[in-house]
Order: sequence, then C-alpha cells, then structure tokens
Amino acid sequence: MFSSVAHLARANPFNAPQLQLVYDGPRSGPAGPPGPPRRSRNLAAAAVEEQYSCDYGSGRFFILCGLGGIISCGTTHTALVPLDLVKCRMQVDPQKYKGIFNGFSVTLKEDGVRGLAKGWAPTFIGYSMQGLCKFGFYEVFKVLYSNMLGEENAYLWRTSLYLAASASAEFFADIALAPMEAAKVRIQTQPGYANTLRDAAPKMYKEEGLKAFYKGVAPLWMRQIPYTMMKFACFERTVEALYKFVVPKPRSECSKAEQLVVTFVAGYIAGVFCAIVSHPADSVVSVLNKEKGSSATQVLQRLGFKGVWKGLFARIIMIGTLTALQWFIYDSVKVYFRLPRPPPPEMPESLKKKLGLTQ
Repeated sequence: MFSSVAHLARANPFNAPQLQLVYDGPRSGPAGPPGPPRRSRNLAAAAVEEQYSCDYGSGRFFILCGLGGIISCGTTHTALVPLDLVKCRMQVDPQKYKGIFNGFSVTLKEDGVRGLAKGWAPTFIGYSMQGLCKFGFYEVFKVLYSNMLGEENAYLWRTSLYLAASASAEFFADIALAPMEAAKVRIQTQPGYANTLRDAAPKMYKEEGLKAFYKGVAPLWMRQIPYTMMKFACFERTVEALYKFVVPKPRSECSKAEQLVVTFVAGYIAGVFCAIVSHPADSVVSVLNKEKGSSATQVLQRLGFKGVWKGLFARIIMIGTLTALQWFIYDSVKVYFRLPRPPPPEMPESLKKKLGLTQ
C-alpha cells in the first residue's frame, strides 16, 4: 500500500507546490543550469539548507510519521494518567468524586500517590498503537484523497479532505486502542478489580471473552472520530490562519523553533474544540467499560443530557494540553528525522487564472 501511495505522492497535486521548496533549490557550479526564480533570498537559502531524509509520501515517510504518532500519543497520554483517572471516576461515580480537586483529594486519601498511576500500562500500550494508526494513516489518506480530488479541488475542499483523511485513520486507530482502553477503565474505576494490566486482562477474558475488549469500540468511534476530525482539521486551518494573520513573517523565514511554537498554539486551540465535541461519547465509554451487560444506548439514556457533560472542565484541560503536546512532539519528530513538512497550501496557479487573480 505504501509503495502505491508513494508513487501517487510524487505527482500529488495537493502537495506539488510544497515540494518545490525541497527539490528545486538553485544549482551550484559553473556548468549547472540556473534554478527557477525565487521569491526572496531567504527562501532560496532555506531551500538550499533544507535537506530531507526521504521523499514526501514515500514508504519511509509514512513509517516515520507512524513512529512520531507512537511517541507523541504514548508519552502524552501516559503523562496525564492521574488527570485521566480522576476524570473517569467523576464520570462513573459523580456522587463520590464531586469535582476535579475533590477527585484528586479522595483518590490520594484512599490510594495514596501510587493510586494516581493506576492504568498507566494499558494507557501507554493502547495510545501508542492508536498514535501509530492515527498519524501514520492520516498522512496516507491525505495523499490518497488529494490525488483523487486533483490539484484545484484538493485546495478548494481542503477542510473536507482533512476531515475525511482523519476520520478514515481514526477508524483503524480505535480498533487498535479498544482492548487497552477497556482494561484501563476497569483498573481505574472499579476498586479491587485489578491493579495491573497483567491482572485485568486475563480476568476480563475469563468473564466475558473477547467481547470484554471490543464492546467499547463503537462508543470509541463515537468519541474518537469526531475528536480526531476536529483535531486535524482545526489544527491544519488554525496553522494556516496563524501564518496568514498573526505571524509577522512568512513560514519560510521562520526558524524551526518559531514554527514549533505555532504548532503548539494551534494544537491547544484545536484541543479545546476536540474536548467539547467528543465529551458526551467519552462519558458513555467510561461507564460502559465499567459495567457488565450494558449497551451504549442504555448508558446514554441513564446519564441524560446533564450527566454526559460531567467532567468536561477536567477534560478540556487534559485534551487541550494533550493535543498541543502531541502536535508539538509529532512535529519535533519530523524535524529530528528531517522529514518533509509542507507549508500551508497555497492556491494553484491554474485556479488563480480561472478566478482572474493573476495579472
């Protein structure tokens, strides 16, 4: 699959203007033909200095993007386990855990500091697998769909392209996440059930078979697909807006550190919206994985409109920070491995001519 996508990416209309900055640098030497005209000396210098380790859309590119997803999702979700634990407990037992600060207080009193780390192992494994599929497949589907649309339509419908690519990637990511998410919620929300993944997994399988690990996949799709669509589409368009309206110089003239700051800010903005759109489904998943024999519809009816919004403030803090850090780490991995990082898309020249925007 990667080889066919790589072949398409070399002629990818959505990314063609972006790749020019990589491979069309001015040629040196007396015998070499002159390179294409440049917009500025800074842009020319950046093109010369930038040497990527692989082609955009190549198999190596997709694999390293998947690795970036593992690092960004696995580490950030694991680091926020204490906040996630309190959030889950607020959702499944709001009478006992009345708020985020009360939740921490009660947890510390009953379980001590070590109790705040419950569920770290399934969190790390599950979200590492999810990150691999989420970020790796997003890049794959973005290339595939942009080639299907063509250069002009890919630009005009770029928000829809981001939404479709991220939804497709998340479909597979949640299948990878579901078993570990189910074990995590059992460990965190059922006192005395199990303290580790090694205890929880065999017990769950003995009680309910494979169903115990995958009964939450449909609610996960309900939660994660809207979340991921918002995460990627909002991030991409926010980055575009920041460089257009806020950053006082073109992206090509920004240092790597400055570009990563923009990435972090855009990630946090996207994270706030992600938390809001996906929170009701997150509440259903937490309760569903705690209880035996319940369906998503039954849980939703029992919680009601007010109940599904319990723990939203904690989740906004968690997801905002999480999303910002994930994008920052993911982009940093791309910088470290010298992967192509295309700038925000620009209107194709052919479309400018059609719209009468060229002189």
